[in-house]
Amino acid sequence: MNIILAADRNWGIGKDNDLLIHIPGDLKYFKDRTAGKTVVMGRKTLESLPGGKPLPNRRNIVLTRRSDYRIEGAEVVNSVEELLTLIRLHDNTLDTDDIFIIGGADIYKQMMPYCDKFYITKIDADLPADRYFVDLDKIDELEVTWSSPTEEYNGTTYRYFLYERKGDDNA
Repeated sequence: MNIILAADRNWGIGKDNDLLIHIPGDLKYFKDRTAGKTVVMGRKTLESLPGGKPLPNRRNIVLTRRSDYRIEGAEVVNSVEELLTLIRLHDNTLDTDDIFIIGGADIYKQMMPYCDKFYITKIDADLPADRYFVDLDKIDELEVTWSSPTEEYNGTTYRYFLYERKGDDNA
């Protein structure tokens, strides 16, 4: 599975249940990367999307503790175990590049052990945030395997990075 997110210099990822900054190029990157795939998110992330509706052209799965929660156009699960079972039933595997964890902070934290690829947009700015992601540069098991040239929007520069779990050298 994959995690996809945008973070500032301090690994801030959100404020007041919204993105830190809206960068059209990053939104297009997210759309292109996840179109036709499965996206997994928390209830608050779903409710922060345009119209509070599931993303079009994707299989949407919402992970929430609210057992009575239902939303048209999305599957709802109440635990990581239930999510993994649903994915296995649908995909017959957990080793798939077609599943993207898209937030929020609690969902990222719960799903991080199950993810091998991390698509990170690094925003070269210090933005006010109340939600953070772990600093992937401090995790020895991960390495940057790809990065883009620097892009700019309204004076803010950013780059895309792909972090991947290092292979097992003992295999």
